[in-house]
Amino acid sequence: MDFADEAPKLLMLLYGLIAFVVVVGGLLLLLDVVPTWFARRREAALLAASTAAAGPATTAATVRARRRRSVVNRREGGFGFFFLLPALLLLAVGLVVPAIRTVVLSFKDGNSENWVGLRNYTWMFAQDEIFRVLINTLTWVIVVPLAATAIGLVYAVLVDRSRFEAVAKALIFMPMAISFVGASIIWRFVYAYRSAEYDQIGLLNHIWVLLGGEPQQWLQNPPLNTFLLIVIMVWIQAGFATVVLSAAIKAIPADVVEAARLDGVNSWQMFWRITLPSIRPAMVVVIVAISIATLKVFDIVRTTTNGNYDTGVIANEMYNQAFRFGQTGQGSALAVFLFVLVIPLVIYQIRNLRKQREV
Repeated sequence: MDFADEAPKLLMLLYGLIAFVVVVGGLLLLLDVVPTWFARRREAALLAASTAAAGPATTAATVRARRRRSVVNRREGGFGFFFLLPALLLLAVGLVVPAIRTVVLSFKDGNSENWVGLRNYTWMFAQDEIFRVLINTLTWVIVVPLAATAIGLVYAVLVDRSRFEAVAKALIFMPMAISFVGASIIWRFVYAYRSAEYDQIGLLNHIWVLLGGEPQQWLQNPPLNTFLLIVIMVWIQAGFATVVLSAAIKAIPADVVEAARLDGVNSWQMFWRITLPSIRPAMVVVIVAISIATLKVFDIVRTTTNGNYDTGVIANEMYNQAFRFGQTGQGSALAVFLFVLVIPLVIYQIRNLRKQREV
């Protein structure tokens, strides 16, 4: 290695490290030292105002104390806005502006030049292939939350206070640490197909051949292939459901459980009459959260089938229309439709969380 030839690259690396240290150090200074300085000034101002108000009860002293409090409150409001401003700018640039632009593009043609009104929205329900995409999305939203929550609940109940609870939870939660693309690649190997004269490398086909069947191209056989893709999502989300529901089960008051046991209830009655009603709010949170994630599913379909063989969903079709086929208006209409579907779930989730906090 010739250091003379690599000197410019090493110098650039050094500049990058220095810039990183300066930026990170500046942020730490801004987020630590500056707030502390403002907090001390605020405490001093409030102390001075309180001292002035606690002195002789004169009108002038009271007015000065109120003015000082007003100044402190204005400074504090400006200080808070100063720290919120970067987040607000990022939110506007990354979410609000693109959302408005997408809505506008959904009323234009594929080249985003001419206004076409609601034609892109009527197109979604007039085309058989797009209608199949909507049906597939509905199937995902119905099956995935219910199946993942049910599996997570059963697992949480079975491993609750067991000897190897931590290990069992870690194993089922592990898929959550894998990206959707990584999980999809893993399951593509599970569904892999080879002709009958070769040994099967796919786990599902290997088991199927051992049982006496012929190798199947699982991902090309509708509507079974849609449910096989749903299995991937359930496999990922079941760990999330298990962790949340397990925490809810542990939060059930011990005296309630003890009273039920003294009344002579068996395990089945304990589950239906005590456990299930007590964790209902947590189940609602899990179902809504998984439903929102399922509505936006893209990676799994894109990695495994790319929406072919009647496996398309809204997010994948939106990508295909906008970026593969050049139909920006139709892709934007699908994006807006997906956004409209997600909004009620988000509102319901927010209202549900507020009710839980009030209780």
